[in-house]
Amino acid sequence: MLKTILIVLFVTIVGLVVFSATEAVSEGITTSTSYVAMSYSSTDMLTITLSGQVENPGTYYIDVGTTLSDAISKAGGTTSNADSRAYNGDYELSDGLSFYIAPLRDVNDACSLEEISKVNINTADKSELLSIPGFGDAISTNLISYRESTATFKRLEDIKNVSGIGDATFSKSKDYMILKEA
Repeated sequence: MLKTILIVLFVTIVGLVVFSATEAVSEGITTSTSYVAMSYSSTDMLTITLSGQVENPGTYYIDVGTTLSDAISKAGGTTSNADSRAYNGDYELSDGLSFYIAPLRDVNDACSLEEISKVNINTADKSELLSIPGFGDAISTNLISYRESTATFKRLEDIKNVSGIGDATFSKSKDYMILKEA
């Protein structure tokens, strides 16, 4: 009798695991906490990474011609603390891009109702840019020169194209920048 109960229990557990894996494949995601999408043909799909204030940060495979808003929807949407001025939902995605969705309020202070003071990197003058953590005189000057010679910034990560701004500076400054006014 005990043998029969153990066999039934084992078959039930295996069945649940198989059912969960089948369901995840049909939804196009794995069951990991990073919500990574299943592999698809590279000609049909793009790979993008979402981080910051999205419900399910991770790497996603999405259709060619998809916008950032579509990708955010696939990730469960933004959190209530997402700053809509810090990303462009109409941005048409291309393969391999990463998007950081910045917070509106300090994520380290759960009780904070005060918004983070931010600077519009597409319109700010040098003195405003100097208020961004990690930005000194040279970086502020380089950013303005880059902006004037290239175009407006379409995503926060584009500032890494500016001379003097790498991953470390981006990490310090990413919560203090916006791309557009409300």
